[in-house]
Amino acid sequence: QGWAASREDKPPFPVVGMARNTLHRDLPPLLENYDHCVIDTPPRVSALARTAILAADLVLIPVQPSSYDIWAASETVTLIDEARGFKPDLKAAFVINRRITNTAISREVGEALDDYEFPLLKTTIGQRVIFSEASAGYSVIELAPSSTASTEVKGLSKEVLKMMGFKKW
Repeated sequence: QGWAASREDKPPFPVVGMARNTLHRDLPPLLENYDHCVIDTPPRVSALARTAILAADLVLIPVQPSSYDIWAASETVTLIDEARGFKPDLKAAFVINRRITNTAISREVGEALDDYEFPLLKTTIGQRVIFSEASAGYSVIELAPSSTASTEVKGLSKEVLKMMGFKKW
């Protein structure tokens, strides 16, 4: 809610803060009138991450091109594997976030994730100033619709929707 609350006007979609360990039970009744729901959690293994994974149909694991992020991804993979005991059709994929062009680590991060069973999405999100500016409650698509960042976000959205079986975006 903090992100949307920083806006001066109404956001283009509803934003609800539900940072509780019962998200997987509390969220479904709120989704009856929506086609899609995005759950964003802090980047750490916690009870909130567990309940968000149980509430999800697809888990995106953002990985920055760093050794630490690659190592930390294994903890999220373990949570997803545990959740599949209750939700066998749960999908997951990696997405490279904050990629810095023309660096060795940015090229190698995909190879490092090959050991996991989850696919690596083709779309990557680059390290861009506009994402910091968007923290004032506006999406990069609103702030700079023709920007590279906007193109990346739209590409990621299309790839996710395709992975979920939707024909159009």
